[in-house]
Amino acid sequence: MPEQDLIAELRWRGLIHQVTDEPALAKQLASGPQTVYIGFDPTATSLHVGSMMQLMMLRRFQQFGHRPIALVGGATGMIGDPSGKSEERNLLTAEQLQENIAGVREQISRFLSFDGDNAAILLNNFDWMKDFSYLDFLRDVGKNFPVGAMMGKESVRARLGSEAGLSYTEFSYMLLQAYDFVHLCKEYDCQIQAGGSDQWGNVTAGIDLTRRMLGRQVFGITAPLLTTSDGRKMGKTESGAVWLDRDRTSPYAFYQYWINVNDEDVMRCIAYLTEIPRDEYDSLAESTQSDPGRRVAQKRLAEWMTQFVHGDEGLNAALSASKILFGGEIERMDDQALVEIFADVPSQELSRDLLSGEGFWIVEAFQQAGLAKSGGEARRAIKDGGAYVNNQRVSDMDQRLTESDLASESVMVLRKGKRNYALLRFTGR
Repeated sequence: MPEQDLIAELRWRGLIHQVTDEPALAKQLASGPQTVYIGFDPTATSLHVGSMMQLMMLRRFQQFGHRPIALVGGATGMIGDPSGKSEERNLLTAEQLQENIAGVREQISRFLSFDGDNAAILLNNFDWMKDFSYLDFLRDVGKNFPVGAMMGKESVRARLGSEAGLSYTEFSYMLLQAYDFVHLCKEYDCQIQAGGSDQWGNVTAGIDLTRRMLGRQVFGITAPLLTTSDGRKMGKTESGAVWLDRDRTSPYAFYQYWINVNDEDVMRCIAYLTEIPRDEYDSLAESTQSDPGRRVAQKRLAEWMTQFVHGDEGLNAALSASKILFGGEIERMDDQALVEIFADVPSQELSRDLLSGEGFWIVEAFQQAGLAKSGGEARRAIKDGGAYVNNQRVSDMDQRLTESDLASESVMVLRKGKRNYALLRFTGR
């Protein structure tokens, strides 16, 4: 892809929120391959959906011929970025930080190409910050950083005016992050820093410090934050963040998050987070306008995102799990996956001994599950063809359930009618 088209690509996708000297940046990009970096804060062992904005930004730069640097903040992560935070973070231990860095590194490596002429580079700012003594840093770096400029940053002023205030440790964060740009410019000829709009103060601080220390012009570009139409951050659910690690957010839960995105937000998510081309984007937008009930855009978004993050295997698992909710066949699964699919379904815990011997009478099972108030109601459901075990219709009201009827290690799925589900969990022994 020609370098000069990158700005146009970012522009139509709505990914340019702020940029320093856009004409000069466009000229720089058109002059040949450039190096761009984005920092990732290792506050957990996994990145989350909000991090996708930055991962995709680096990926887009790379696709247009530029070299991306993914910078993991091993040093800055020990302090915590005050930007957008109402109070100071708890400091991580060295062990927690190293575990987090390892997880974040592994995930980043799945989004960027580390081969070819513009192979991505993965760095940790602890590698150059660890050699500084406090006095050396103050003398060599701090003297180039005006306190007035720091005080003028919105992130600093907001915290100074809050009840929590701002500690000297957090106040120093901006200086540490700004020095990253100086180091990367000097050692890797990196002239562009990108990030989220909440990082604008840190980005411009790095630009100013690089000019003062190296006498070079460098550039900054930020993307909007990933928010809903009413201003709330996306990637949050009642159970917490939507993670990129399948052990923290399963492919099924990940898929469900995207397929349930509102009509007002879906096209922005497609533009921001996917590589779906402009013509298909326009077609999906038209379908959303003319027939929103079909949720064509949501399905495309959910499938693209799940396949991209979790691969074909993850997407197939998510699609199979989704079909189960609509009466699809339940093949042998594990407890965790099955309980997650039916997270909002009532469940009862019973003794596993009920499944031994003659087994557990189907009529009583429906009563215990709360799907029938009486034996008569359960019998009528079976007679009318509206009773199911693991989405298989039950026709014999004398049927006895045994361990062979479990859908997973300990769970059985009962259904009455089209959508009235309940789980029975058999424990003990």
